[in-house]
Amino acid sequence: MKKSNRRAFLAKAMALSSAVSLPFSGIGKEEEIEKEETLPSLNGRKILFTYGGWDGHEPSKFVDYLAPWMKEEGAEVHVSKTLDPYADKAFMGTVDLVIQIFTMSQITSEQERGLLEAVEKNGTGMAGWHGGMCDSFRNNPDYQFMTGGQWVAHPGGVIGYEVNIVDKKDEVTKGLKNFNMQSEQYYMHVDPNVKVLATTRFNGKVNYWIDGCVIPVTWKKMHGKGRIFYTSVGHNVNHITEKPQAIEMLKRGIKWASASKYAPVEKWLSPVYAR
Repeated sequence: MKKSNRRAFLAKAMALSSAVSLPFSGIGKEEEIEKEETLPSLNGRKILFTYGGWDGHEPSKFVDYLAPWMKEEGAEVHVSKTLDPYADKAFMGTVDLVIQIFTMSQITSEQERGLLEAVEKNGTGMAGWHGGMCDSFRNNPDYQFMTGGQWVAHPGGVIGYEVNIVDKKDEVTKGLKNFNMQSEQYYMHVDPNVKVLATTRFNGKVNYWIDGCVIPVTWKKMHGKGRIFYTSVGHNVNHITEKPQAIEMLKRGIKWASASKYAPVEKWLSPVYAR
């Protein structure tokens, strides 16, 4: 190969390599995040963002943070302080993704039926985090069946703990590294057939009998035709936004769930009790 051609080839190869993996803006070398090109786009998606319930989880602040980002990505975002849109069958038929932060609340049978029908039959996706999705309606097992888990405890309250990425090939977590949180470490009852992306290990400082127990932090699943994404991080806005790996994981999960109506169904069957 001629020297001039070789130099041109090497220059092109280096440029391509730089485009594949870029550092997250403002992050040190140890927290570089691999750019993921396989995720769906939010462009053109119709998103319903419902918020309310317990104020301690800062529902309004999460809306203020995430809604502008989704709009910048090209999504049509409808924000509601109530769950009433769930009961509007015509409207729910047009929704691509539901994002919800409603903690320790109640949902009417009409609202629950409308949400479940949109997910199961229409293929509407759903994404959420922390208690806003998996501690929303404690008296509604059908809703919990859909989400794949329910909060039951956070020993010690706000503490330091580690989140471990266990699926390094999935598009939601590919290129992400383990990270530490200063927040509520959620002990959860979890559907054994979700696709677990990240976990956390508990110690016995508060409840000695759970020392060493590993609980899922982040998962995805299908419920009927709908994609479901959940992560337990994010007690407060700053708890998650100050951790680049954590907020990146949430945003990727939102993108993944938004393609529920348009992408092939992801089929997996890996119950943890099967041997």
